[in-house]
This record gives sequence, structure tokens and C-alpha cells, in this order.
Amino acid sequence: MMDEDRQQPEEQQTPPEERQTPPEEQQPEEALAEDAATEAEGPVDEAPVPAGEPAGQPDSDEGAQPEEALAEDAATEDDSAAEEGAAGEAAAATPEQPPAADGGAKKKEEAVPGAELEPIAIEPERELDAEERARREAAEEERIRREREQLGDVDETAPVAAKPAKLSGDARFAATGKRKSSVARVILTPGNGKIQVNKRSIDEYFPRSYLQSVAKQPLTQTGYEDNVDLRIRVHGGGISGQAAAVRHGIARALCDVDPALRPELKRRGMLTRDARVKERRKAGLKKARKKPQFSKR
Repeated sequence: MMDEDRQQPEEQQTPPEERQTPPEEQQPEEALAEDAATEAEGPVDEAPVPAGEPAGQPDSDEGAQPEEALAEDAATEDDSAAEEGAAGEAAAATPEQPPAADGGAKKKEEAVPGAELEPIAIEPERELDAEERARREAAEEERIRREREQLGDVDETAPVAAKPAKLSGDARFAATGKRKSSVARVILTPGNGKIQVNKRSIDEYFPRSYLQSVAKQPLTQTGYEDNVDLRIRVHGGGISGQAAAVRHGIARALCDVDPALRPELKRRGMLTRDARVKERRKAGLKKARKKPQFSKR
């Protein structure tokens, strides 16, 4: 077999450039028509074809498009061209509108809420007579006073009673006041404001002005400071506890004189028996509850 091939003349051997492309690799008619149109338009620089490869053969089988895909692309291009032409005709047929004076589209007027409602007729305030005005002022003052009481904003210096009650010459009222471990026995009689504590004057027994004001607080706020005389015996506790015990006893005696003073004195805390005392120290502790520092070593 090899000898027979060698004996064939060279003229019968077909060069590679003239070999026909296999039927599977032939390009479709439409692609050949496009190539012919491109050649007619002008020369196109083509990359040099390496030796040994046919000039019209594509690089691979994937580069060749089937006839159906080319037909679909052509139909799509025709549709897009038709749409652009229709849009251009519509734009030419529509006359140009002049620009609005406000520089844009007119804004719609917003509806005002409640415009359809009828206005309410307000009656003029009628004039009040003197009696009704006084009644309203009294009710307003009472409301303000109650609000201040609830908030704890009370003027402690304001007098409790506007006018002290008159006492007969032989009247005598006794009461007992307590604070911590102090006990004070108070005897109240009509007089001119003399106060005696353990057979000494109050200024001598309570040297500090603060303690004197604490002991006299019920008298100054009720207005009985210059209308009664007081004899007091107090014992137990310290000087501060004794002053609070005297105040408690005087407030109780004034409630016996005028029962109308009780609500106001009670609200101001003068009738409350304050029994708070200092807790005693326990064995092994530094104070009533303070413990020594713990040390592990």
C-alpha cells in the first residue's frame, strides 16, 4: 500500500489551499452574503492566516451560528427599527406645548381639613355679681390649699388660728408630751406669755435659739404666745429631745383649749408622738450595726 501511494504522480495530489471544506463546516448562505457585502464596501484588514490552515475555515465549530439564530436576530432588528420609526412619527405629529408660567405642572390645591364644618358660636362671658365672684375666689383658694397640702408645700410660719379663744381666769389645762425618752408635763393657764421649765425661764433652760423656737412653735403658729402662761416639768433624754417633748405637750394642751386647732396642728406634725430613738450598741460591734472589718489572715 505504501509503495502505491508513492508511485502516484505529484500532479494528482491536491494542494491544501484547494481542498474543499467539509459539508459540516460550510457556512450558511446568509453568512456568505454578508461577507460579500463587506468585501464590496472596502478592504478589511484581516489577520494573517497561519500556514497549513484553510483560509475560509473558522477557528472552531462554536463560532458558526445556525440559520435559525440568524433569522431571529434579523427579525428582532426589524421590530426595533419599526418601533423607533413609529415613535418618531408620533413626536412629529404632537405639537410642542409652551412652558408653564410657574416653571412646572400646576399643583393641586390641598383641601383644608375641617373646612366643611360650621364654626362654633362662643358665648360672651357674663358678668358675675359680687357674691358669686367671692364664692368662686373662695373655692379657688381652697383648691390651691389642698393641692399644696398634697404636695407637702405648706407655709409653716402662717398662723393656724386668726383669733385666739378667750380663757376664763381660773381655767387650767394639763397635757403630757413625749419625744424619744424625754417626758414633759405641761400646765396651761391664762396669762401674758410667761414660760417656766423646771422652775427656770425657757431662755435659761434652752440656751440655743433653735431649741427655744422648737418649744414655742405651737404657741407662735396659733397666736396664743402672749395669752397664756406655761409651767413645764421635763425629764429624761437630752436637750433636743426635751425641747421636742415640750412642743408635743403644748400642742396637746392647746387642742384642749380650742378643739378646732387639732386638724391643722395634726397636719403640721405637732401632735405626732415621735418615738424614734438611737439604737443601742451590741457586743462585738463598733456601733449598733456596724461590724469590724473582716480579716482572713
